Amino acid sequence: MANNDNNNKNNINIYSPIDKVILEAAMQEMLLRINLLRRHEIALGLTDPVEHVKGRIKSEKSMVEKLIRKNYPVNAESAFSMVKDAVGIRIVCMFVDDVYRLVDVLKNQGDLNVVKEKDYIKNPKANGYRSYHIIVKLPVHLVNEVRLVFVEIQIRTIAMDTWASLEHQLKYKHNIKNQELIVDELKRCASELASTDLSMQMIQQMIEAEE
Repeated sequence: MANNDNNNKNNINIYSPIDKVILEAAMQEMLLRINLLRRHEIALGLTDPVEHVKGRIKSEKSMVEKLIRKNYPVNAESAFSMVKDAVGIRIVCMFVDDVYRLVDVLKNQGDLNVVKEKDYIKNPKANGYRSYHIIVKLPVHLVNEVRLVFVEIQIRTIAMDTWASLEHQLKYKHNIKNQELIVDELKRCASELASTDLSMQMIQQMIEAEE
């Protein structure tokens, strides 16, 4: 009976058609801004700091699960006001310096209100996770109003992204043998990749100095 109750909760539709439009608009607006920043850097004769970028909107099922887990009311108002990652953007860069350059550029966008930021590159999580997280409020212009929508932006290097993808697989597979050994190996790899990122950055700087 409890399982049925949970299934019913997870099947709740909390977004109206307008809510879905707003979330999609926020994601597309953020992706457009990043694309314009990349093109501007190239037009200035600089190197494109982004290897690739993608966005996602948290599904209603995942949103409902999070609202329940956080003991928030299960409705659209809570989804927009209490949850900070309904819209997510992931930016993958070549080098660590590019990550911080993008952070500075985004923070200098006059109409982006930075709500929270966490530097997991300088201060990695205990499991070895590294990335730079920044949560902003992005204005979405509608016909009669401007809505501010939370967007979580994760910025990391290719090495960090590869590690995070592998760790994500482990997180959602609960029947893996030798899980503790794998966790320890992931921590070791995280340290090695961080060292490699710094070495690659140094090599890039040496190449640029020769040009």
